Amino acid sequence: MKVALFATCIADSMFPQAPQATMHLLERLGVTVEFPQSQACCGQMHINTGYYPEAMPLIKNHVETFSPVLDGEWDAIVVPSGSCTGSIRHQQEMVAKAEGFDGLAKTAGEIAAKTYELSEFLVDILGKTDVGAYFPHRVTYHPTCHSLRVARVGDRPYQLLREVQGIDLVDLPEAESCCGFGGTFSLKNAETSASMLADKMTNIKSTGADVLVAGDYSCLMHIAGGLARNRAGVRAMHLAEVLAGTQDHPWTAPSTTVKAGV
Repeated sequence: MKVALFATCIADSMFPQAPQATMHLLERLGVTVEFPQSQACCGQMHINTGYYPEAMPLIKNHVETFSPVLDGEWDAIVVPSGSCTGSIRHQQEMVAKAEGFDGLAKTAGEIAAKTYELSEFLVDILGKTDVGAYFPHRVTYHPTCHSLRVARVGDRPYQLLREVQGIDLVDLPEAESCCGFGGTFSLKNAETSASMLADKMTNIKSTGADVLVAGDYSCLMHIAGGLARNRAGVRAMHLAEVLAGTQDHPWTAPSTTVKAGV
């Protein structure tokens, strides 16, 4: 099987350990992974703030970059982000149609149908919940809002984490409550965002976890920043990073990557 990796702009520019771990994991499972060099932002930031015309060049670029999936060059597009997966599925076609680009909208919809968040791809397409991962740490998992309510990945991340060897997986109280990030929400409503983050951190610390895991580095960035400021001693890691390593071959992010909360 051959797939294209859509890294997302925040991961590509700030947290490359997530797409790197995704590629490492998929290749370990026998999947051929290609990284289209012309990829850029999916347009979600512009769309969520109401800038539809400004989002159109990004949507056009995304469609052009990943259209080979429709010709069979790749079997699927894999994204280490529920948030960006949700935007590709539910926003690109809608915005292109609203701006009068019906042909582009149709193609965007066809590409969206072949786009999968990482846990979806592993569980639904590869049919795997046990990927041979080894991670001997106490872990709690935060299901990000967009992964739950837009991409609708359900419990697939939990299915994968439960099969990890050595893991001590602890349920996060009020797991489905928002962490307060919400993109520009955290800037426009800083006090509310900070209060939501405080509640989330209290719940995380109550688990005694060493590591907080999520499928979106945007939310991890927000939460990890708070944890670091409070010297909570909890690391933030993407799901792909936990699944990438085995007992014989641990996966370590390259030293040049940026760490959340630092």
